[in-house]
Parts: sequence; C-alpha cells; structure tokens
Amino acid sequence: MKGKRTLYEIYWEILTYARNPRTFTSIVHRCSLNSKIAQEHIGFLEGKGYLRRYAEERQNLLKTTESAKPFLDAFKEMYLELFSRGPDFKL
Repeated sequence: MKGKRTLYEIYWEILTYARNPRTFTSIVHRCSLNSKIAQEHIGFLEGKGYLRRYAEERQNLLKTTESAKPFLDAFKEMYLELFSRGPDFKL
C-alpha cells in the first residue's frame, strides 16, 4: 500500500526514528515532513509522554520514551493484521 501516510504512520515513523536521540531537523528530513507539521506532531507526542526533549553537548535532542512502547507495539500488530507485513520505514 502506497500513497498518503496516515497520522498514525507518521507518529510511528517519528517514534521509531527517535529511538536513538535525534535533532528536530533530522526528524523532519528523515520522516519527510515540513517543520510546521513536524512541530505539531512532535508537540503532540511530547504531550503524550512518548517523546522527551533534552540538551546534550549544545544540541537539543528528542528521544522516544518507554511510554511509547505500547503504541508502537499496538500499531505494528494492527498493521500486520491489515496488510500481512510490517510497516515500511527506511531506518
């Protein structure tokens, strides 16, 4: 299935990519988002406690929290049920 991604797929991509600490810019580029939309999505995920923002060596980084694991697991399970394959995302 190709085409426009759902909001849940975008959240999954952001959270999967940010398992390792990432900058806002790297998330925007890797997840193919514009900065305004990325700010909205990241803000939502931070509000849910799924992403954490912190500073390290003069960089502001974002990292997926353990609280996101149930969402990531549920999304993957649902995706497998619907499409008989895992979600696609080039990491």
